[in-house]
Amino acid sequence: MSKFSDRYDPGPQIAQCGAINLGTTDLEKSLFFFRDTLGMEEVERRGNEVYLRCYQELGHHSLVLTQQDEAMVNSYSFRVKRPQDVELFHEELKRQDIEVLELAAGSVAGRGTAIRFLLPGGDHPFELYYDIDKPMAPEALRSRLLSNSSKRRGLATRRIDHFNIQTSPETINQAEQWVRDTLGFKRREFAHIPEHPDTILASWMSVTPQVHDLAIVANPEGKKAQCHHVAFNMQDFSDVLSAADTLKDLDVTFDVGPGKHGIGQAMYLYVFDPGSGHRVELYAGGYLIFDPDWEAIEWKRETFPDGLTYYGDTIDPFPPSISAVTTNSAGLILK
Repeated sequence: MSKFSDRYDPGPQIAQCGAINLGTTDLEKSLFFFRDTLGMEEVERRGNEVYLRCYQELGHHSLVLTQQDEAMVNSYSFRVKRPQDVELFHEELKRQDIEVLELAAGSVAGRGTAIRFLLPGGDHPFELYYDIDKPMAPEALRSRLLSNSSKRRGLATRRIDHFNIQTSPETINQAEQWVRDTLGFKRREFAHIPEHPDTILASWMSVTPQVHDLAIVANPEGKKAQCHHVAFNMQDFSDVLSAADTLKDLDVTFDVGPGKHGIGQAMYLYVFDPGSGHRVELYAGGYLIFDPDWEAIEWKRETFPDGLTYYGDTIDPFPPSISAVTTNSAGLILK
């Protein structure tokens, strides 16, 4: 008789955030920020692309910097749990009449076969893959800790943590629901637009015990396909505060922080990559979810400010244009 595990198939699943490909108009400034200051390892160069990883990442890369004329996000990639899940997700996307592009092994350095599609309701370029090389760091960078890919350097970012993306208030419900229904993300914490309680303002979702691997937020200007930030994980609160000291002294532009989120309970510092202008969050702490019956936490109008900023440099919880969302016969529009 076969084992139960041999007979049960949970279907395709996402394992974790994989990597982000950031277009930059000044590759050398971006390398100064990510490699020389945050301490990421440069793994490989290929044409106009540079592949980097953090010191606790064994995979080939979690960040691709692409020299190009426009500073845009070229892709958000997620690793799936099993090799066959790439093909299974491909079949599901075709069943939903979603256009899918197959990416051959090696089209991205160090990565196997992948698929690429636009997020329904968001239009963000998502890629799914399983196979990824795990190269050894050069001997001079190699750590004595075998679970680390390299020595701790610079500001010591440990790993990629999460993506925060934005789409329009008209389509955010569709995008958020699709991510949950098709990709299997679990809603952990969320808020609605106060004047429109049926419309998501923000949703924090995960496939791991983290509070979020992916956040989706309503864009205040009604735009789709927007990136708010990519977050990189640091070991503890003091690392974020030390990073603030160092980055300020290097004239790196701050957005907001340092402070602590009530949502997720992590310390944050938002800064801008000086080469591309992309917003980057340095993120430490937070709680983990192990309860299988976790019920998503809703942040209401009166508590949401504490959710965004429990203490420290504050984040505006309700931008004016978000509150101006109104409904007509065509659906939600922005005034």
